[in-house]
Amino acid sequence: MMTHSLYDVIQPQQLRILVAIRDCGSLTAAAAALGYGVPTIAHHLASLERHLDARLVERDRRGARLTALGAVLVEEAVHILARLEQAERLVATQRDQGLSTIRLGTFASMGSQLLPRAIRELRARMSVQVEVVEAEPTGVVELLRAGELHAGLIYDSVDDPAFTSSDLRMHVLLEERYRVLVASSSPYADTAEVDIAELAHADWVCSRHESETSDRVLRRVCHTLGFEPRVLMRTDDLNMIHGLVAEGLACTVVAPSAVDTRFAVRALAAVQDLDLRRTSFVRPKTPAPRAIAELQDILVDMLASPAD
Repeated sequence: MMTHSLYDVIQPQQLRILVAIRDCGSLTAAAAALGYGVPTIAHHLASLERHLDARLVERDRRGARLTALGAVLVEEAVHILARLEQAERLVATQRDQGLSTIRLGTFASMGSQLLPRAIRELRARMSVQVEVVEAEPTGVVELLRAGELHAGLIYDSVDDPAFTSSDLRMHVLLEERYRVLVASSSPYADTAEVDIAELAHADWVCSRHESETSDRVLRRVCHTLGFEPRVLMRTDDLNMIHGLVAEGLACTVVAPSAVDTRFAVRALAAVQDLDLRRTSFVRPKTPAPRAIAELQDILVDMLASPAD
């Protein structure tokens, strides 16, 4: 069995030499093509063969040719070197253009409504690539703390905040009172507000995670009224939620900004005091790309002057 130290690894230079030997047919010609001396070519070839414990090149008076094992390695070497060159070009391009990549996390409703316009404006201002990860607030915060995101959009309750941590910097973008979402065909649809006590026997669509704000708000109100909400389904798929409600199969607690008017639903105020949902732009308290601060400013301006 071959054993190697941490630093005893195949070098790109060794692979380039092997490719040159294949293409040129001798160590002398390969050295001339690469601008090396023949001793340098021979040294790197010997190191590579010693590393692999295999003969890769046969040499005689007519020149040099790859062995069967050398031919196997050189085919892989061509792909490896091409990928390295691609990576070098990518880094050089981004360096020269000042281009950076930022990773954002967002929950579905705000992600679809705000981020496309915000990203378009950001890219009009500066050279930047944006990758977006969709997750519920708890997932976004976990990814932020793991260093996998630069920033994110999250929501929680003003009255019962879920994310108060010294390692996160949060800027509040929007506050809105929760509503009860019912079908347009519901007997409550034409009322100004709904009494949740009258929905004690209704089914509810809830978040996949019981710790999410909308779930906590619903449980708190129902417990105050003396009953446990009956959960028909747990999902964070907005289309599924709206579809179930539109068919009259369930109700749900929703923020006004998350209501999809393409569905036959109504968002009603409640007799009970439902919490304020707070949407925040959040990022770690560590240095971040300039694009993150720029994106925050864009989001603030967008919500201050919403599109018609």
